[in-house]
Amino acid sequence: MNIFYEEDGAFKVGAILTDNTTSLQVESLHGKRSKIKEANVLLRFAQPGLTEFMAQAGSIAADMDVEFLWECCPADEFGFAALASEYFGHAPNPIEAAGTLIRLHSSPMHFYKKGKGHYKAAPPDALTSALASAEKKRLQAALQARYTEELTGFTLPPEFAGKLPQLLYKPDRNTAEVKALEAACAATHLSAAHLLQRCGALPSTQDYHLQRFLFEHFPHGTGFPEVTVEAHPELPLAEDTAFSIDDATTTEIDDAFSVVQLANGNWRIGVHIAAPTLGIAPGSKGDAIAAQRLSTVYMPGDKITMLPESVVQAFTLSADNVCPSLSMYLEVDAATLAVISTESRVERIHIAANLRHDTLEPLFNEATLAAGKQDYPFAPELALLWNLAQKLEAMRGKSADNSTQQMDYNFHVENDRITISTRQRGSPIDKVVAELMIFVNSEWGRLLAAHNVAGIYRTQSNGKVKMSTVPAPHQGLGVAQYLWSSSPLRRYVDFINQRQIISLLRGEAPIYAQNDTALFTVMSNFDSAYTIYNDFQRNMERYWCLRWLLQEQAAKEALSPTLSRAAGEGANEPLRGLTVDAVVLRENLVRLARIPLVGRIPSLPELPPDTRVMLELGGIDLLDLNFNARFISAIEEAATCQP
Repeated sequence: MNIFYEEDGAFKVGAILTDNTTSLQVESLHGKRSKIKEANVLLRFAQPGLTEFMAQAGSIAADMDVEFLWECCPADEFGFAALASEYFGHAPNPIEAAGTLIRLHSSPMHFYKKGKGHYKAAPPDALTSALASAEKKRLQAALQARYTEELTGFTLPPEFAGKLPQLLYKPDRNTAEVKALEAACAATHLSAAHLLQRCGALPSTQDYHLQRFLFEHFPHGTGFPEVTVEAHPELPLAEDTAFSIDDATTTEIDDAFSVVQLANGNWRIGVHIAAPTLGIAPGSKGDAIAAQRLSTVYMPGDKITMLPESVVQAFTLSADNVCPSLSMYLEVDAATLAVISTESRVERIHIAANLRHDTLEPLFNEATLAAGKQDYPFAPELALLWNLAQKLEAMRGKSADNSTQQMDYNFHVENDRITISTRQRGSPIDKVVAELMIFVNSEWGRLLAAHNVAGIYRTQSNGKVKMSTVPAPHQGLGVAQYLWSSSPLRRYVDFINQRQIISLLRGEAPIYAQNDTALFTVMSNFDSAYTIYNDFQRNMERYWCLRWLLQEQAAKEALSPTLSRAAGEGANEPLRGLTVDAVVLRENLVRLARIPLVGRIPSLPELPPDTRVMLELGGIDLLDLNFNARFISAIEEAATCQP
């Protein structure tokens, strides 16, 4: 005798070995012996054999019309044997009964299970809803399968066109599009970005990186609502005229300098800072924009300003304009260049010129200073500021030795072509600007602290830099206190501190009181945003370094037609025959010469840091921002460590 029984939600058959009334010892199709409770037995049969029974019962179940079966059901709960009798029109044999049970069990939308072998027909409304849901799932599965097939063949489904940002940067794994994309990625062994790039969905690799940043941090775009600069009281006009020193691409000119000799022979050095806070009131639309953006975002070839262009143009210290300014004047001893006194004013200053690094540096550098050359505009003033900067640096306890100075890299992008130039950090231009900014930021920090006016300071102890509302030493700079206040067009912290300084100079109540929660909010938000923006800038600089390598390869190919490389600006670019110098930083980490690109070279042997090596580049991935290279040889001469 055999039995048909239910176990763990599945129907099984077995041959009875021992019948103990309440339980049975049975042997399965595969010879496995089990103890089965009598309560789980649904049918007993002698013929056919176990294998044939299940096959025939399954065939009967498959042939049964589930809709007709549902229509035959009584309104109340029923047993499978009773329904089988109704369906077949006679007392069912074991195979027919088992087939009926299998069909009932396999149609949970039509039949609700109520116990062992007992079911209840689904109400018509519930069945209609369930069938509609099942059809929807079927269609979604078919759609997902089509998406996957098209993506695997590197064809972008038309439905993906308007959903690319979400698919790339914030995928919802509950959607058919993302499920299909993940399946296609698994099939092609490509990342989502690489697969969509192969499908022609990415306008450019540069756009991929930029849009990822904008999608997360500028979801409403980079444009500005209309902002009106508010009127402010007429300011006194300074006697002196000033000039600025900035990079060629700078439009937010925050600082300028003036130099005048006093009647007593001493020098009056003016440091003039743009004053946008005079035209943007606390809580105004312009203030809300600056508080949201917190800083200008920089990248090679472009930037996203903190303030609208109308505000920038109203307050930037551009040449041939009289501009509002927060100024600090230093009276400097003519003989020793010691700072005798300082005075801060809110005024207007005439900007005579905007000097630019690219044209100024060939004229104003250590070599021309040593030779005494002063045949360029503002040469005497710049020479005096250079001598003062060295004095201020020494006062901070810093060495003027530039032998270990690092290099700064300037990126210039024009017509999708990148130029990367170097400038030695600590050059006269850099030092003049840096030292005078350190001085005024330290002095204005001291001024706020002395009058118990709140400010946002930058402090450093044990090598860790942090922001604080409490003045404390900045060990790295060698000053007793330090705050950012010299770039209010570009950083919201400077903007906040300028408000506090101006209110103090005018004898007004400060905008922000001590321990004002608004200051802590600004400080926290700025820290987070500034870190994100700097990371983005570094990523884009890395991107353009890789593009620069592709340019070098293209130039090499133009000279050697036998070399070849895949054309275009794809995600993965092979390179052949391009060798570069690099400097070992540590272990297998190197930095390429001429550009600030760092990477790991697995084939690099163990070499001391600062060893120069020759590498052959093998390929570049513009989406993952990686490159691979092969070690060729070490270069014997000693390396000069440059960043």
